[in-house]
Amino acid sequence: MKIERTEWNPLRLTYETADREYRNQGNAIVLYAFHRRVEFALPEFVKPYRRWVDCSGHQWATRPDAGYWDVHRREWGFCLHEGFLQVFFGPQTHDSSTTKSWSKFLPWTQWRHVRKSWFGVDGEHLRTDWETSDRTVRAAQWNSSYEFEKTMPKRTFRFRDYDGEEIEAATHVEEREWRFGEGWFKWLSLFRRPRVRRDLDIAFSKEVGREKGSWKGGTVGHSIEMLDGELHAAAFARYCDKHHLTLID
Repeated sequence: MKIERTEWNPLRLTYETADREYRNQGNAIVLYAFHRRVEFALPEFVKPYRRWVDCSGHQWATRPDAGYWDVHRREWGFCLHEGFLQVFFGPQTHDSSTTKSWSKFLPWTQWRHVRKSWFGVDGEHLRTDWETSDRTVRAAQWNSSYEFEKTMPKRTFRFRDYDGEEIEAATHVEEREWRFGEGWFKWLSLFRRPRVRRDLDIAFSKEVGREKGSWKGGTVGHSIEMLDGELHAAAFARYCDKHHLTLID
């Protein structure tokens, strides 16, 4: 038996075969719980999944029998982590056509998004869009909100990037709300407070950061979670301090 400490902390119990990556031989019963991984080594009662991949039809194949064995472990068991349940009942090939597993987010453990709101430069409410299951309405809302964000009142700030380049940032305020429970379990929200997050959305006039001008590119937009009572200026000043930008005004 082997016991290890792990950062990952699911509730997981599986019977596993060997494969090329995790275990060279034998079978094992593996348990994850309380930031621990416990492995019980067993003889090879079950062999790994093996499938011959024929490559002879490719132009680059130099032999008529070109190909290789695709080897993966077999698993039987389950894994529960942060409300996500997985059930394993055979080969785990990472290919949807051959892997044998089933998974689902448990609706009594999930938070559902219910609204998005926008606020003006002085914190006044401007607009709220509520979530809907109607796809047509949802698409119309998205298009409308996209156009609204381009014309809504914003604050503009000037700052210097790490290299001294002067850049402008336009900011607006968004707020999102989530309530507990999905589907038949929406009633659970009666017993838990909603989650509400207000963000300062930031759009830069040019690329920002040490990656700008490179193949990777700099940042052209970002956001920061706002503290209670904060408005644009205080939140953006915090952002500049965190990311080593020099605020001009």
